[in-house]
Amino acid sequence: MKNTLFGLLLLFPFIVFAEGARYVETPYEVPRVVFDLYLDEPEGINSALHWMRSLINPVMEAPYEYSIDEMDIIVVIHGTEIVTVVKKNYEKYKTAVDRMRYYTEFGVQFKVCGLAAKDFDYTVEDFQDFIDVVPSAITELAYWQQKGYAVIKPTILSKKYRIDEIR
Repeated sequence: MKNTLFGLLLLFPFIVFAEGARYVETPYEVPRVVFDLYLDEPEGINSALHWMRSLINPVMEAPYEYSIDEMDIIVVIHGTEIVTVVKKNYEKYKTAVDRMRYYTEFGVQFKVCGLAAKDFDYTVEDFQDFIDVVPSAITELAYWQQKGYAVIKPTILSKKYRIDEIR
């Protein structure tokens, strides 16, 4: 009897989930988000910007249909990716810079940590014109979090496998 009951318990999860997953539309509200970028490789900025896209695009579609103009999105830069928003590096990071500049047209704010800027020996004048330099990334992140903004910290990993290899 115990073996039969144990066998049934092992099968139970498969019976419950046999039909597959279901799609759920969470009742999202207009995003109020601060992205915390502290990347170990400057090239990671492109992947981090894809995280932003992954926040913005779904809530612009039905059933939500929010406009990017309605969203409050702030990006705080304080890792090696700081070099991507320096004017003299524009050609090297053109794709990322142009995407960031595009987002600013819709109200996204990009802020660079003043302490990190000093560590890299940059001044305010070294940065692209859409950048605001703030005293400290950590203080900035705390400020916006206290104002009710969700903090998102993109985790940028190097891909070991292609999707078709592991699917």
